[in-house]
Amino acid sequence: MVGGSNPSTPAPTVLSGYLSILRPTNAVVSGLIGLFAYLVAGGEPGPIIAWLFLCVFFVTGAGNAANDLFDAAIDRVNRPDRPIPSGRVSEAGALRYAALLSILGCLAAAPAGALPLLVAAGNAGLLWLYAAHLKRIALVGHLAVGYLSASVFLFGGVAAGLDRFGVLLPLALITFLGTVARELLKAAEDVEGDRDGGARTFSVRFGIRTTVRLAFVFTLAGIAASFLPYPLWGLPYLVLIAPADLLILGGVLRAVRCQTGTCVQECRATTLLKAGMFVALAAFAVAAVLAQS
Repeated sequence: MVGGSNPSTPAPTVLSGYLSILRPTNAVVSGLIGLFAYLVAGGEPGPIIAWLFLCVFFVTGAGNAANDLFDAAIDRVNRPDRPIPSGRVSEAGALRYAALLSILGCLAAAPAGALPLLVAAGNAGLLWLYAAHLKRIALVGHLAVGYLSASVFLFGGVAAGLDRFGVLLPLALITFLGTVARELLKAAEDVEGDRDGGARTFSVRFGIRTTVRLAFVFTLAGIAASFLPYPLWGLPYLVLIAPADLLILGGVLRAVRCQTGTCVQECRATTLLKAGMFVALAAFAVAAVLAQS
């Protein structure tokens, strides 16, 4: 790893680099999803909400920073504008920053109880393991990201209490399957840089066509899983979730014909899939409110 920040780099640029490597929008959205999960599971509003948000925010930010740290060589090919390749954050600085965020995330989980703290600490460790090793193992890394995304719902559930945890399991499953599909498509987009950087992703080992087809299988499984909350929320939920399912399916179908990473990127399949997952989250929120009214 290289040393500290370039002393000639202007301070505002350095600060923007540390803000960018955190990916604040992603971290804030993850924190809000954690709060949503806690409330849907029947958790009581109060000061605990702030601690839950900060925990998810910091742990997510730590994972983003660690990911950029270990991906610095690949990002010089695929994402040269990111903080480390662009010189706004040094590798040593990213290491210290990610470690600090991990510690802050675990400390923020402590007021919620022992089980939420255990989940937060386990996720923080898994994020580091993913960035350093798992993402370079075909499919295993994608499955790890799927779990980490779904675990935000699990974290909110255990914070609300194990007796209320079951209501979130279908949402966690849907998130897991949709995230794995999106990760496969992202790997297909980045296959050239991953190959040059020595990453043994699924797309590097098995090719674009196989990767996209597997993403399609996970997408279909996710759409099937989206019907699981029907007994809980009824017909209004099905009406609300239908646009999300169609958006997700349409996005992945656009990538099925692709044979190159550039094609997958230009068809914007990952963007549409991500948008569909946000629409699905909104459908969950509205259905939960309607069910309680």
